[in-house]
Amino acid sequence: MGVVGSRVDQIMEEIRGPADRTMWEKLANVNEETLATYLKNEYPQTIAVVMMKIKPDHAARVLAELPEDLAGEVMMRMLAAKPVRKEILEQIEQTLRTEFMANLARTNQRDSHEMMADIFNNFDRGKESRFMNALEERSRDASEKIKALMFTFDGLQNLDPSSVQTLLRGIDKAKLAMALKGASEPIRDLFLSNMSERAGKIMREDMEAMGPVRLKEVDEVQAEIVLIAKGLADKGEITIADQSGEDELVY
Repeated sequence: MGVVGSRVDQIMEEIRGPADRTMWEKLANVNEETLATYLKNEYPQTIAVVMMKIKPDHAARVLAELPEDLAGEVMMRMLAAKPVRKEILEQIEQTLRTEFMANLARTNQRDSHEMMADIFNNFDRGKESRFMNALEERSRDASEKIKALMFTFDGLQNLDPSSVQTLLRGIDKAKLAMALKGASEPIRDLFLSNMSERAGKIMREDMEAMGPVRLKEVDEVQAEIVLIAKGLADKGEITIADQSGEDELVY
């Protein structure tokens, strides 16, 4: 029993890791804008210590976000760096842990319905239907909220014409033909009506030439196109209205 207990302790210690390593690994996952915004209010020496503790590529991106004068001062402190006293380093770590990480954890908390919508987006069509039915039986309100937040291929029918054309430029035409083959009539019409007459005619011919297609393959290419659309929406290159069409959603 003692051997098992000590092995469990060892595994837990490996999972936790040294406090120092865990702290800086967490910091490595913070994007440069967020970290720079926090560090702008710190002493140049503190910023220099942080810059020397994180990876060079991360440090470069953070420095680029700082005001030029402050970044210059930080770089001079880094060049003149002497070994940082253990108690100073511990103080900086404690400040980051209690002030920055605690605030970051609070601001990064996601709505539970958004999180569940992301999970549903990753189900295939059969599982999505099965789990949604199970959820509806327990809470119709929750299922409706999740449906409204889900980013699906059918949801692309809320794209405006300009956004459809932008999306079309980023999609492989063979995959689009497969996706539209299994799409609803409204979304099929939306894509085809935003193509040139010749391109639309070729697309229809390609769809007819396919014959029967596997639902799994349709789901896969539709999911791929949704990911492309989400990427374009994140960059602000396309806008997607909500189900009512009244408000634009930024993903």
